Amino acid sequence: MYRWDNAPFYGVRETAANLGRTDGNYTPEQFQEDFPQFYRKDGEPLVPRTMLEEIIRMANASVQPDKWLESWRYAVGLYTAHYATLYLRTYAESSETPSQAAATGALVGVVKSATLGDSSVSYDTQAVTRGTEAWGDLNATTYGQMLANRAKLVGAGGSYVI
Repeated sequence: MYRWDNAPFYGVRETAANLGRTDGNYTPEQFQEDFPQFYRKDGEPLVPRTMLEEIIRMANASVQPDKWLESWRYAVGLYTAHYATLYLRTYAESSETPSQAAATGALVGVVKSATLGDSSVSYDTQAVTRGTEAWGDLNATTYGQMLANRAKLVGAGGSYVI
């Protein structure tokens, strides 16, 4: 009798479809070496260590080495830098009131136009974000945009599913 779970090609479909999963082993030390702008001169991270370690855990689970190959360290560093930047945008030493605490998480939009006297500012980021519109919060930082654009290249390869 033929049984599916004993078939000679059992597990081949997942491998051929590139659906496997391998967690990375990126460390805070590697992040410090790759992105020193997130550290003080004394070596202390600007993001609290517990939060940085959590972001790196998320990066290791999300950016799989077997998919990114030689670009993996760069990609996982960009992922970490992206979420560290988002965290730092919400950071405040302390808050006196609930509304001050809530304000740290307020959405900040991109300046489209501003005028003050003879001065005006207007930004158009559509050319930069057009290719990654569906990539969620990755458009919120330059690190995320670079990661999304690299991810499109990594994911461009074909797959064969049996």
